[in-house]
Amino acid sequence: MPSVSLLPGDRIPDSVAVVLTSFEESREIAHPRVLPVAEGGDRRALGAAILHALGAGEPSEELVVGLDPGPRPGYAILCAGASLGEGVLDSPESVGTLAVQLRHRFPARHVVFRVGSGDPPARNRIVNALLERQRSVELVDENGTTPHGHRRPRDALAARRIGGARGLPVREPLVATITAGEIANVQRLSREGSGGRVTISRSSAHRVLRGELSLAEAVDQAIRRNESGAGRREPRPGGQSL
Repeated sequence: MPSVSLLPGDRIPDSVAVVLTSFEESREIAHPRVLPVAEGGDRRALGAAILHALGAGEPSEELVVGLDPGPRPGYAILCAGASLGEGVLDSPESVGTLAVQLRHRFPARHVVFRVGSGDPPARNRIVNALLERQRSVELVDENGTTPHGHRRPRDALAARRIGGARGLPVREPLVATITAGEIANVQRLSREGSGGRVTISRSSAHRVLRGELSLAEAVDQAIRRNESGAGRREPRPGGQSL
Protein backbone atom coordinates (compact mmCIF):
# COMPACT_ATOMS: atom_id res chain seq x y z
CA MET A 1 0.00 0.00 0.00
CA PRO A 2 1.28 3.56 -0.65
CA SER A 3 2.59 5.17 2.51
CA VAL A 4 4.34 8.30 3.78
CA SER A 5 6.65 8.68 6.81
CA LEU A 6 5.99 11.63 9.13
CA LEU A 7 7.56 13.00 12.29
CA PRO A 8 5.49 14.10 15.33
CA GLY A 9 4.13 17.56 14.62
CA ASP A 10 4.22 17.20 10.82
CA ARG A 11 1.04 18.00 8.94
CA ILE A 12 -0.80 14.85 7.89
CA PRO A 13 -1.62 15.01 4.15
CA ASP A 14 -5.30 14.91 3.21
CA SER A 15 -4.65 11.75 1.17
CA VAL A 16 -3.72 9.75 4.28
CA ALA A 17 -6.59 7.40 5.23
CA VAL A 18 -5.02 5.59 8.21
CA VAL A 19 -2.23 6.54 10.61
CA LEU A 20 -0.02 3.87 12.20
CA THR A 21 1.90 5.00 15.25
CA SER A 22 3.02 3.93 18.72
CA PHE A 23 0.63 3.59 21.63
CA GLU A 24 2.38 6.52 23.35
CA GLU A 25 1.87 8.90 20.41
CA SER A 26 -1.56 7.67 19.33
CA ARG A 27 -3.46 10.02 21.66
CA GLU A 28 -1.66 13.04 20.22
CA ILE A 29 -2.52 12.34 16.57
CA ALA A 30 -5.37 14.46 15.21
CA HIS A 31 -6.83 12.04 12.68
CA PRO A 32 -10.11 10.08 12.60
CA ARG A 33 -8.39 6.72 11.97
CA VAL A 34 -5.36 6.06 14.16
CA LEU A 35 -4.11 2.50 14.73
CA PRO A 36 -1.60 2.00 17.56
CA VAL A 37 1.05 -0.60 16.72
CA ALA A 38 3.12 -2.51 19.27
CA GLU A 39 6.55 -3.94 18.53
CA GLY A 40 6.23 -7.61 17.68
CA GLY A 41 2.46 -7.32 17.22
CA ASP A 42 0.46 -9.68 15.05
CA ARG A 43 0.69 -8.51 11.41
CA ARG A 44 -2.37 -10.52 10.37
CA ALA A 45 -4.72 -8.72 12.76
CA LEU A 46 -3.10 -5.36 11.99
CA GLY A 47 -3.49 -5.91 8.25
CA ALA A 48 -7.17 -6.72 8.74
CA ALA A 49 -7.63 -3.55 10.82
CA ILE A 50 -5.95 -1.42 8.13
CA LEU A 51 -8.12 -2.79 5.33
CA HIS A 52 -11.22 -2.38 7.47
CA ALA A 53 -10.29 1.23 8.25
CA LEU A 54 -9.88 1.83 4.52
CA GLY A 55 -13.56 1.11 4.06
CA ALA A 56 -14.20 -2.65 3.94
CA GLY A 57 -17.54 -3.21 5.64
CA GLU A 58 -19.77 -1.24 7.99
CA PRO A 59 -18.90 -0.73 11.68
CA SER A 60 -21.89 -2.86 12.76
CA GLU A 61 -21.07 -5.89 10.60
CA GLU A 62 -19.53 -8.96 12.17
CA LEU A 63 -16.18 -10.40 11.22
CA VAL A 64 -16.00 -13.99 10.02
CA VAL A 65 -12.82 -16.05 10.16
CA GLY A 66 -12.84 -19.12 7.92
CA LEU A 67 -10.41 -21.88 8.91
CA ASP A 68 -9.32 -24.81 6.74
CA PRO A 69 -7.99 -27.37 9.28
CA GLY A 70 -4.65 -29.07 8.83
CA PRO A 71 -1.15 -29.15 10.39
CA ARG A 72 -0.80 -25.57 9.06
CA PRO A 73 -4.40 -24.30 8.84
CA GLY A 74 -5.47 -21.88 6.14
CA TYR A 75 -7.34 -18.81 7.35
CA ALA A 76 -9.35 -15.97 5.80
CA ILE A 77 -10.67 -12.91 7.68
CA LEU A 78 -13.87 -11.67 6.06
CA CYS A 79 -16.19 -8.69 6.49
CA ALA A 80 -19.29 -8.28 4.33
CA GLY A 81 -17.81 -10.84 1.94
CA ALA A 82 -14.58 -8.87 1.46
CA SER A 83 -11.26 -10.40 2.52
CA LEU A 84 -9.33 -8.47 5.17
CA GLY A 85 -6.46 -10.95 5.17
CA GLU A 86 -5.68 -14.58 4.48
CA GLY A 87 -2.81 -17.03 4.64
CA VAL A 88 -1.53 -20.03 6.58
CA LEU A 89 -1.02 -20.41 10.35
CA ASP A 90 1.93 -22.21 11.91
CA SER A 91 -0.17 -24.76 13.81
CA PRO A 92 -3.77 -25.48 14.87
CA GLU A 93 -3.11 -23.82 18.23
CA SER A 94 -1.93 -20.62 16.48
CA VAL A 95 -5.57 -19.76 15.86
CA GLY A 96 -5.80 -18.88 19.56
CA THR A 97 -3.23 -16.10 19.13
CA LEU A 98 -5.05 -14.82 16.05
CA ALA A 99 -8.33 -14.77 18.01
CA VAL A 100 -6.75 -12.73 20.82
CA GLN A 101 -5.23 -10.23 18.37
CA LEU A 102 -8.51 -9.79 16.48
CA ARG A 103 -10.32 -9.10 19.76
CA HIS A 104 -7.65 -6.48 20.49
CA ARG A 105 -8.02 -4.86 17.04
CA PHE A 106 -11.83 -5.09 16.91
CA PRO A 107 -12.96 -4.84 20.56
CA ALA A 108 -16.56 -3.87 19.76
CA ARG A 109 -17.04 -6.25 16.85
CA HIS A 110 -18.60 -9.71 17.04
CA VAL A 111 -16.25 -12.29 15.50
CA VAL A 112 -17.38 -15.77 14.50
CA PHE A 113 -14.92 -18.53 13.61
CA ARG A 114 -16.08 -21.08 11.03
CA VAL A 115 -13.99 -24.25 11.02
CA GLY A 116 -14.06 -26.85 8.26
CA SER A 117 -15.06 -30.37 9.24
CA GLY A 118 -12.08 -32.13 7.60
CA ASP A 119 -8.86 -33.39 9.24
CA PRO A 120 -10.49 -34.29 12.61
CA PRO A 121 -7.31 -34.15 14.77
CA ALA A 122 -6.39 -30.64 13.59
CA ARG A 123 -10.05 -29.56 13.51
CA ASN A 124 -10.59 -30.58 17.14
CA ARG A 125 -7.44 -28.77 18.26
CA ILE A 126 -8.57 -25.59 16.47
CA VAL A 127 -12.09 -25.72 17.90
CA ASN A 128 -10.88 -26.42 21.43
CA ALA A 129 -8.29 -23.61 21.28
CA LEU A 130 -11.06 -21.17 20.31
CA LEU A 131 -13.52 -22.43 22.93
CA GLU A 132 -10.83 -22.02 25.61
CA ARG A 133 -10.85 -18.31 24.69
CA GLN A 134 -14.66 -18.19 24.70
CA ARG A 135 -14.99 -17.45 20.99
CA SER A 136 -18.04 -18.12 18.79
CA VAL A 137 -17.36 -21.26 16.73
CA GLU A 138 -19.28 -22.94 13.92
CA LEU A 139 -18.44 -26.28 12.28
CA VAL A 140 -18.88 -26.16 8.49
CA ASP A 141 -19.31 -29.16 6.18
CA GLU A 142 -16.21 -29.04 3.95
CA ASN A 143 -17.79 -30.82 0.97
CA GLY A 144 -17.23 -28.59 -2.04
CA THR A 145 -15.03 -26.06 -0.22
CA THR A 146 -11.58 -27.51 -1.00
CA PRO A 147 -10.38 -26.38 -4.45
CA HIS A 148 -7.73 -27.98 -6.62
CA GLY A 149 -4.21 -26.54 -6.77
CA HIS A 150 -1.04 -26.10 -4.76
CA ARG A 151 -1.47 -26.51 -1.03
CA ARG A 152 -0.95 -22.99 0.40
CA PRO A 153 -3.16 -20.95 -1.96
CA ARG A 154 -5.66 -23.81 -1.86
CA ASP A 155 -5.80 -23.57 1.95
CA ALA A 156 -6.57 -19.85 1.85
CA LEU A 157 -9.21 -20.28 -0.87
CA ALA A 158 -10.81 -23.15 1.04
CA ALA A 159 -10.80 -20.96 4.17
CA ARG A 160 -12.65 -18.21 2.26
CA ARG A 161 -15.26 -20.72 1.10
CA ILE A 162 -15.64 -22.14 4.61
CA GLY A 163 -16.04 -18.61 5.99
CA GLY A 164 -18.81 -17.92 3.49
CA ALA A 165 -20.88 -20.96 4.53
CA ARG A 166 -23.12 -21.24 7.57
CA GLY A 167 -22.18 -23.95 10.07
CA LEU A 168 -23.49 -25.61 13.21
CA PRO A 169 -22.58 -23.84 16.49
CA VAL A 170 -20.08 -25.66 18.72
CA ARG A 171 -20.29 -24.95 22.45
CA GLU A 172 -18.54 -27.93 24.03
CA PRO A 173 -14.92 -29.09 23.53
CA LEU A 174 -14.49 -31.83 20.95
CA VAL A 175 -13.06 -35.14 22.10
CA ALA A 176 -9.85 -35.96 20.26
CA THR A 177 -10.02 -39.48 18.85
CA ILE A 178 -6.98 -40.65 16.90
CA THR A 179 -7.32 -43.49 14.42
CA ALA A 180 -4.73 -45.90 13.06
CA GLY A 181 -5.18 -44.33 9.62
CA GLU A 182 -4.37 -40.86 10.93
CA ILE A 183 -1.23 -42.19 12.64
CA ALA A 184 -0.16 -43.92 9.42
CA ASN A 185 -0.72 -40.69 7.49
CA VAL A 186 1.53 -38.71 9.85
CA GLN A 187 4.19 -41.39 9.50
CA ARG A 188 3.90 -41.08 5.72
CA LEU A 189 4.30 -37.31 5.97
CA SER A 190 7.39 -37.82 8.14
CA ARG A 191 8.97 -39.95 5.40
CA GLU A 192 8.16 -37.34 2.79
CA GLY A 193 9.39 -34.49 5.00
CA SER A 194 12.70 -36.22 5.70
CA GLY A 195 13.29 -37.22 2.08
CA GLY A 196 12.87 -40.90 3.00
CA ARG A 197 15.53 -40.81 5.74
CA VAL A 198 13.23 -41.72 8.64
CA THR A 199 9.72 -42.75 9.56
CA ILE A 200 8.71 -41.52 13.00
CA SER A 201 7.36 -44.03 15.52
CA ARG A 202 3.66 -44.52 16.19
CA SER A 203 4.06 -42.95 19.63
CA SER A 204 5.68 -39.85 18.11
CA ALA A 205 2.92 -39.67 15.48
CA HIS A 206 0.36 -39.86 18.29
CA ARG A 207 2.05 -36.91 20.03
CA VAL A 208 2.04 -34.92 16.79
CA LEU A 209 -1.70 -35.51 16.36
CA ARG A 210 -2.33 -34.41 19.96
CA GLY A 211 -0.38 -31.18 19.37
CA GLU A 212 2.36 -32.05 21.86
CA LEU A 213 5.01 -32.12 19.14
CA SER A 214 5.28 -30.61 15.68
CA LEU A 215 5.95 -32.91 12.74
CA ALA A 216 9.27 -31.16 12.11
CA GLU A 217 10.32 -31.71 15.73
CA ALA A 218 9.35 -35.38 15.57
CA VAL A 219 11.35 -35.89 12.36
CA ASP A 220 14.35 -34.07 13.83
CA GLN A 221 14.27 -36.26 16.94
CA ALA A 222 14.07 -39.42 14.83
CA ILE A 223 17.04 -38.34 12.70
CA ARG A 224 19.11 -37.55 15.80
CA ARG A 225 18.27 -40.93 17.33
CA ASN A 226 19.32 -42.68 14.13
CA GLU A 227 22.58 -40.74 13.97
CA SER A 228 23.43 -41.35 17.62
CA GLY A 229 22.66 -45.06 17.16
CA ALA A 230 24.96 -45.22 14.14
CA GLY A 231 27.73 -43.55 16.12
CA ARG A 232 27.60 -46.26 18.79
CA ARG A 233 28.06 -49.17 16.41
CA GLU A 234 30.97 -51.40 17.42
CA PRO A 235 33.64 -52.38 14.88
CA ARG A 236 33.69 -55.92 13.54
CA PRO A 237 36.93 -57.90 13.47
CA GLY A 238 38.91 -56.69 10.49
CA GLY A 239 37.78 -53.07 10.89
CA GLN A 240 34.23 -53.39 9.56
CA SER A 241 31.42 -51.74 11.56
CA LEU A 242 28.39 -53.61 12.81
